[in-house]
Amino acid sequence: MASYDLRIDTSVQLLRKAIKIVAFTGAGISTESGISDFRSPGGVWERYRIVTYQEFLSSSEARAEYWKMKKELFYEMRGAQPNKAHRALAELEAMGKLDCLVTQNIDGLHQDGGSKRVIELHGTNRHAVCVRCGKIWPIAEIQELLETGNYDPRCDACGGYIKPATVSFGQTMPEQALAEAYECATRADLLFMIGSSLQVEPAASIPREAKRAGADLVFINRTETPYDHLASVVFRENAGQVLEAIVNRIKS
Repeated sequence: MASYDLRIDTSVQLLRKAIKIVAFTGAGISTESGISDFRSPGGVWERYRIVTYQEFLSSSEARAEYWKMKKELFYEMRGAQPNKAHRALAELEAMGKLDCLVTQNIDGLHQDGGSKRVIELHGTNRHAVCVRCGKIWPIAEIQELLETGNYDPRCDACGGYIKPATVSFGQTMPEQALAEAYECATRADLLFMIGSSLQVEPAASIPREAKRAGADLVFINRTETPYDHLASVVFRENAGQVLEAIVNRIKS
């Protein structure tokens, strides 16, 4: 692997010549904000099993298990603040350098950090929704119900099950968001992939689609991915450090 400074220089050169730039982010960009990813030792995800969407719909026990995990995750996300990486991407957008930002994350930190055009492939944990009629609540209101021990909250309009506005395993991804993400990827000439293991499909295919359409790829991830060989530049350093350095170099 080339030196850090050379990789920064190469990334800046790619960014300066690119016309359409896309960022694709995963859970790794938010670990610097204190939010654990799926694989963090001792994190929320390690202490609870995955409850599929089908289980959620068919079993009150599964819904209770799911909501207990979400109750704990609420506290972790509530105090999280955007980090250097989130703010650097927002700054690139404000500079007219970033065309769109596609994220697998549900934490809303990109918006908190100042990004305007954010495509959320897996929904958001900021709201809850009735799976029957579509009524929406702020997640904090549902958290109040959980605090009383109600781990199977129901819609006050139709009696349907309430669920965070996130995409669960086995649940269909939002078609419009996915279509917009692919459109962004296929017209990009540079894509920054930040903090994703690229193991969850179909989201993980977005960088591959960008590459197939002719884009250069810059990967910023602490661990290897199955597609590192496609990238022009690979960073193992922290996303905040790398993106801040790139933005500072562009500004200077």
